[in-house]
Amino acid sequence: MSLFGKASTATPLDGVDAVLADLDGVVYAGPNAIAHAVESLNRAHETVRVGYITNNASRTDEQVAHHLRELGLQLETADVVTSPQAAMGMLRDAAPQGSSILVVGGEGLVNEVQKNGFTVTDSALDNPAAVIQGFAPHVGWKNLAEASFALNARSDAHPDGIPWIATNMDWTIPVERGVAPGNGTLVSAVHLATGRLPQVAGKPELPIFEEANKRFGAQSALFIGDRLDTDIMGANRAGMKSALVLTGIDRAKQLLAAPADSRPDFILGDLRELHMPYPATLVGKKGEVTVGRARVSLAVASDGMTDLIIDREGESELDTLRAACAAIWNSGKAIFGFNVPEHLYI
Repeated sequence: MSLFGKASTATPLDGVDAVLADLDGVVYAGPNAIAHAVESLNRAHETVRVGYITNNASRTDEQVAHHLRELGLQLETADVVTSPQAAMGMLRDAAPQGSSILVVGGEGLVNEVQKNGFTVTDSALDNPAAVIQGFAPHVGWKNLAEASFALNARSDAHPDGIPWIATNMDWTIPVERGVAPGNGTLVSAVHLATGRLPQVAGKPELPIFEEANKRFGAQSALFIGDRLDTDIMGANRAGMKSALVLTGIDRAKQLLAAPADSRPDFILGDLRELHMPYPATLVGKKGEVTVGRARVSLAVASDGMTDLIIDREGESELDTLRAACAAIWNSGKAIFGFNVPEHLYI
């Protein structure tokens, strides 16, 4: 990964043939654009294909594209990849063409199910061939109950119950007023009522990344996200470079504690840094790490823990955070074994 590679002043975009950007927490929060996101992505669009990837299943691809164009982004509707689109291949494999599908979700999911030749129902009494579930603000107890009734039913054709597909398992979703429950919390309610788990199409699972690579013909994409457990983990699984931007859900505290499968190649304060030389990370023989001016080292503490020592602050807080992450990640030790200066978490 870049954090432990050779010294380089290349930008995160060097060698990339597509930029794939998450939406919530990266491009916008609620209806409003995040600072510097629009101009930075439009600038990237001048030289490389830019795609917009979302786990949110509540809107159609055209509705998402319209919102993005209103914010000032340059794109076509085909540049938007949604988790319902990624889920359709799974649904076609799980249920007969033209069969009735119980849909828990919004217009974005309903639209894709219908476009793929299925009949939509919201009642288990219609004997659906499968259940597909995605986020929508209006989803309530009745919708979750109908899904549970359908999934708990047994038949000769489905002795273990009919197939269940979830567009995504995001526990939370960032909105204009803050952080709210996401589709994962709604799926969890059905899971508790049925004792079953769904197949999942969205991040961090592979179907949505495979759909994006196929659509954009990408061989060396950079994925930009704000969540370690979906965006970065999924990009790593898909063999893509990844950048975590600190404008959404996960911040310094989560980064420092990131498990090995959820560590990004790049840590960005905002998307302007896509176009800036990314500072080299230099690791010394004793595990000390230098990023720009920032220098961080490790020392065994009297309590048996490991002290993370900031020998020299960086010109920016971000360089100090990058150095601290590299020191912790390269140590092979879990975060609970470290004494970390509290101001790094802010």
